[in-house]
Amino acid sequence: MGKFNSFEEINSWQKSRIFNKKVYLITEGEIFKKDIDFVRQIRRASISISSNIAEGFERNTDKEFIYFLYVAKASAGEVRSQLYLAFDLNYIEEKDFEDLLFEIIEISKLLSGFIKYLSRKL
Repeated sequence: MGKFNSFEEINSWQKSRIFNKKVYLITEGEIFKKDIDFVRQIRRASISISSNIAEGFERNTDKEFIYFLYVAKASAGEVRSQLYLAFDLNYIEEKDFEDLLFEIIEISKLLSGFIKYLSRKL
């Protein structure tokens, strides 16, 4: 489980929490509001990242934690794909797209590194 006492101490969880808020705020825009299914999907995928980090941590075994980190990483990929669609449909401005894309890639890299670190301990 590393040297963490709670999932709130994990950098990838902290960053995904901030990212979740940004996704919620950006999907409050008028253009997004017209596409309720898409809003729900991108929000669910974003929330899945932090939720799976937390759930995996609470399982108290590295093997299960790694599994949930992989699920979180997969959700990060899903969000990344959805950001491209949002940009392609002109739901978000280029600057917002680039900022969010940078953040989700960073979260994904953090998750990959954490998975590698925990896997070495098995």
